[in-house]
Amino acid sequence: MFTDSDLFSLGLLPFLIFISRIFDVSLGTLRIIFVNRGMKFLAPIIGFFEVFIWLIVIGQIMQNLTNVINYIAYASGFAMGNFVGIFLEQKLAMGIVLLRIITMKKAQELITYFLGLGYRVTHVPAEANDGKVEIIFMPIKRKDIKAVIEAIRKYNENALYTFEDVRAISEWAIPGKKRHHFLPKLKAYPKLFKFKRKSK
Repeated sequence: MFTDSDLFSLGLLPFLIFISRIFDVSLGTLRIIFVNRGMKFLAPIIGFFEVFIWLIVIGQIMQNLTNVINYIAYASGFAMGNFVGIFLEQKLAMGIVLLRIITMKKAQELITYFLGLGYRVTHVPAEANDGKVEIIFMPIKRKDIKAVIEAIRKYNENALYTFEDVRAISEWAIPGKKRHHFLPKLKAYPKLFKFKRKSK
């Protein structure tokens, strides 16, 4: 049988283990990221396929314990899977991050620019080691990070900026979302404000 040949055991099987392990670990990396971001529906689906692939790979290795090449393929696939998983996560650029900008230069021009793009900007004056600074806080989509960094550098190449992952955020603060009033208009509930006149 072909499965008993050297071509299969020394070539094709290790290759399949390597590829499967890449898929397995890549899915695992994405699953952990999605769990940390509270994506409770997507994470379990990815977890199912992750474990399913892993069981198939482990089953093949257990049937060929004397084949050292399988071990090398398994470990290599694990290493490559981490790289691919992080690469995919960066390309997907899902979620929101909190941008923090610290600049000694007046920030009004930069604030006006970001406000014009629809971002929610918070501006705070502060003191640093070298004197007065201005701090800007702003939630942005991960996919917009590159464009935002370019804008910051164009404004002030010496500005300090950091990004922080956000697990949850108010819906009205999401970039591109229209802000809604927290309290509904009274006329939306006319029945609540009608009083019946007592009969004499």
